Amino acid sequence: MIDVYNKALDSSIKVERILGKITGAKPGPTVVFFGGIHGNETSGIFAIKDALAGVNSSYVKGTIYGISGNLKALKIHKRYVFDDLNRLWTKDQIENIKNKTDLNDDETELLELLDILNDILQNNQPPFYFIDLHTTSSKTLPFITINDAIINRKFSTQFPVPIVLGIEEYLNGPLLSYINQMGYVSLGFESGQHDDFFAITNNIAFIYLTLVYSGILKEEAIIDFSKYYEQLKQQSKNTHTIFEVVYLHRIKKDEQFKMLNGFESFENITKGTKLAQSNSSEILAPISGSIFMPLYQKKGAEGFFIIKPIKPFLLKLSALLRRVKTDSLLAWLPGISWVDKTEGILQVNLTTTKFLAKPLFHLLGYRNRQITSTHLRLNNRERVAKTDIYKTEPWY
Repeated sequence: MIDVYNKALDSSIKVERILGKITGAKPGPTVVFFGGIHGNETSGIFAIKDALAGVNSSYVKGTIYGISGNLKALKIHKRYVFDDLNRLWTKDQIENIKNKTDLNDDETELLELLDILNDILQNNQPPFYFIDLHTTSSKTLPFITINDAIINRKFSTQFPVPIVLGIEEYLNGPLLSYINQMGYVSLGFESGQHDDFFAITNNIAFIYLTLVYSGILKEEAIIDFSKYYEQLKQQSKNTHTIFEVVYLHRIKKDEQFKMLNGFESFENITKGTKLAQSNSSEILAPISGSIFMPLYQKKGAEGFFIIKPIKPFLLKLSALLRRVKTDSLLAWLPGISWVDKTEGILQVNLTTTKFLAKPLFHLLGYRNRQITSTHLRLNNRERVAKTDIYKTEPWY
């Protein structure tokens, strides 16, 4: 049991790893909410406790979990202690941690969460929904981040907030990418700035909407359900666009990075806009777009992202191409080969990518990361998605 403090409320609550578990009177989906994966982001913890306290189990169809993330970091109100817990969730890193004899605090937290995650998957019934609640260091509209799988797109478009996809191409080891690689619906929800009161109330609204959209609860089981929908709609300024990450300024080791004051996520910027200071040099926007998650805290390796809206036509085209598994043709092209067809992993020679543009790979569901000086590795969330368990859901 630890004390977790929230500045917006100027109060603390005592929490354990399991913030709550509600087993319904009838069988149904399993919904899992994570809060505090980053220890300085406590709004999710308070929101989960508040929201679950308002749920009557007799109306629940399925099972609801609320889980605390990095307890050791939450206790000291820091993003992490030694390593960013939300950058450790890759198969290789997890195996390395399992084989270590001396674990740091964040690695210990990962193994405890991994045991809980495996237990939930083994002892509960699908469909599964995983929601990771976060806040940002800058002012922002509330928004959803997803790995680019159709099941994630379809579920997330029910919410009246902007959606940002493709971030997995730039981040290595988020918890939700690990879960999504297992094939389940997994969304990140960024509810607002760390110390903003609305970051808590937006999270509460999102939790209630998730419980209804997943089929755990009916609308009438939540008093004034429409109030929560309208709150998110207003807080997001009626922005329901789907964006794609197109650029990241990654902070180098020993780089003295300082974001210029005043930028907010989703604010439009033009190429050449002064954004930050790196050591003694100015950082200018390399392209036009919208600034996304500018860093206004000491810990963190991502200085800022730039995002752009995706045309609805391209979203529909990509869904069609994935449905008929057009990507099977890629391995017939020179310079492209399967690493693991079942898991949708391709290896591509960099020479080939000069002729096949990145947007083509994105249309087919592939996100890339350079693994050697000559090759990219492409991962396709569509091939691992457990689409069959969601096909009968009303939102699909």
